[in-house]
Amino acid sequence: MKTVVEASGLKVVYGRTVALDSSDFAIPAGGVTAVIGPNGSGKSTLLNAIAGLVGPTAGSIEVDAEPSRISYVMQATKVNDNLPVTVGEVVAMGRYASLGSYGRTRAVDRAAIAEAMERMEINPIAGRHLHDLSGGQRQRVFVAQGLAQDHDLLLLDEPMTGIDITTAQAIDDVIHAETDEGCSVIMTTHDLSEARTAHFVLLLAGKVVAWGEPAEVLSEQNLVAAYGQSLLHVEKGNVFLDDPAHSPAAGRHQHRDRSIHTESDRSQVHGDQG
Repeated sequence: MKTVVEASGLKVVYGRTVALDSSDFAIPAGGVTAVIGPNGSGKSTLLNAIAGLVGPTAGSIEVDAEPSRISYVMQATKVNDNLPVTVGEVVAMGRYASLGSYGRTRAVDRAAIAEAMERMEINPIAGRHLHDLSGGQRQRVFVAQGLAQDHDLLLLDEPMTGIDITTAQAIDDVIHAETDEGCSVIMTTHDLSEARTAHFVLLLAGKVVAWGEPAEVLSEQNLVAAYGQSLLHVEKGNVFLDDPAHSPAAGRHQHRDRSIHTESDRSQVHGDQG
């Protein structure tokens, strides 16, 4: 199996807080990998480590992509939407890593920006400022910024959270188009059904609890280990999560019914054996 990320004993500590405890895992190249776990489980920390924004406190992580070829799309809610920049300017920032020696956009840069904006259908709002946009529109803008950057690895931090159904479908289409072009996509999510449709899954709970194919990782046994019995509800073979940090809101995207069917007697694979 060709891998895009491999980690051995990876541990990340912020001050006195262990954000991600000792973890071993390998993520295959190509396809979509979903990183799932409860709020505070280390999902964003893992993406930061893959992107090279934080280094390991212990252990190691190897990424089969040049730093300049890793595109990282953070949650729109984590970005100050009052910045005095337009949609077009935000998308253009995706080209900063590849600008020429004089820092001027070239024809290839302008073409990449235009293509990214077209793919996310945001050309009509190119001149508007971030503070004038809805949550879904802002998410489209930041995904377009990520697409504009030359990349082999696309990282997305909860791209489907708090957005409308149309935007969610547009982003989902882009994700699958990226993998069709040979790009590896790693995305965090709180939605079991989104993870269930990925090619590969990492389940976190302060460390990597299990990793592998969705049917193997998203077992009742592993989900209880990650979320705890109090957040997990099983009804007629379907598993539901009651995660107050990501409660659905009216008018926002809910991917399918936020539940999956799982076999309770599946054994853990590639999980922590200690």
